[in-house]
Amino acid sequence: MMTYEEATAFLFTRLPMFQRTGPAAYKNDLSNTIALCSRLGNPERKFKSVHIAGTNGKGSTASAMASIFAEAGCKTGLFTSPHLKDFRERIRINGEMIPEAAVVDFLKKNPGIIDDLSPSFFELTCCMAFAYFAEEQVDIAVLETGMGGRLDSTNVVVPELSVITSIGYDHQQFLGNTLAAIAAEKGGIIKASVPVVVSENEPEVLAVLSEKAKAVGAPFTAVDPSDEGLDTDLGGDYQKENMRTVAAAVKVLREGGWKLSSAAVIAGASKVKINSGLRGRWEVISESPRAIADVGHNAEGVAMAVGMLKAETYRRLHIVWGMAADKDADEILSLLPADAIYYWCKPDVPRGKDAELLREQAEKFDLHGAVHGSVPDAYAAALATAESDDLVFVGGSVFVVGEIL
Repeated sequence: MMTYEEATAFLFTRLPMFQRTGPAAYKNDLSNTIALCSRLGNPERKFKSVHIAGTNGKGSTASAMASIFAEAGCKTGLFTSPHLKDFRERIRINGEMIPEAAVVDFLKKNPGIIDDLSPSFFELTCCMAFAYFAEEQVDIAVLETGMGGRLDSTNVVVPELSVITSIGYDHQQFLGNTLAAIAAEKGGIIKASVPVVVSENEPEVLAVLSEKAKAVGAPFTAVDPSDEGLDTDLGGDYQKENMRTVAAAVKVLREGGWKLSSAAVIAGASKVKINSGLRGRWEVISESPRAIADVGHNAEGVAMAVGMLKAETYRRLHIVWGMAADKDADEILSLLPADAIYYWCKPDVPRGKDAELLREQAEKFDLHGAVHGSVPDAYAAALATAESDDLVFVGGSVFVVGEIL
């Protein structure tokens, strides 16, 4: 009898996982996902969906959309990645994580597809979500892409609506070195005649996406900074942009016949954390000293977090920082404040960047601090050193934040 612990250990060790190991886990076509879905009876065709891609904000946007559908009385699936603590965070219905028994059952029922098709971790996880949502007969599922869009495993659905959030530089080794190239990959989720809502973006990004939409006859809505957004319980100034996108998406869905009352929209937007379990978005994790964690890990995300740190009041700033080795460390370190005390650490995944190397690189940018043996050690040291009127910030990687929460 396989236990849940054995099931997740199998998933993490047997299947190539980009979050842990990086490029070796990346598959650059959809043939495996299509084959997996076929073996499972094409569950992706058995429920309606909203499909969300982007560089920053897609997790918050997906979670807010799911919260609104749930408040409107819909049985709502939500597929997001990566997880912070528990694998099951990735697959939820009305905020409830997939039961441990369902994860075990999926692996027990489908041993052959792993041996026959050698899927990546993300391919199998995505298809597990599809199968679970189909079996549970959800009214709608909100699906967040893992990386890119065109070749992402989620891109086998034909959704009710496609949403593309803010696009910036991330995963260039797979998606291209220009914003236009990255936008073309993310825009791969745009489907014939399916409406698409696009967040505030650079003109070159909007040009690529609007052209793609026009080519396939997809009604195109570009969100404007002057558009009205929704109030949310999610922390961080950057949520204003996300919530303008959510408001635009709701409008398009209503035009398509979805019954989303004003009360449901307001309640859903204001209860995202409760209804979706989303964490790590400018989240206050301690009060004395005040400590904030944020999962921003690319240049745009880090720049937003640094901007918000400037608006905080404190005597001294302590920053617990670790990164993935495949990120452009120089670009990101150049954004960090030089007046902070740093606690360098390596997230506990194979992709984690060596903390001593990180410290050496940071010295070039006049960022100073000590190396710590683990993320929890670094955080404990920051809390122990900080006075009650200081501020501790934890960031640099989803994995760093996940280890603290």
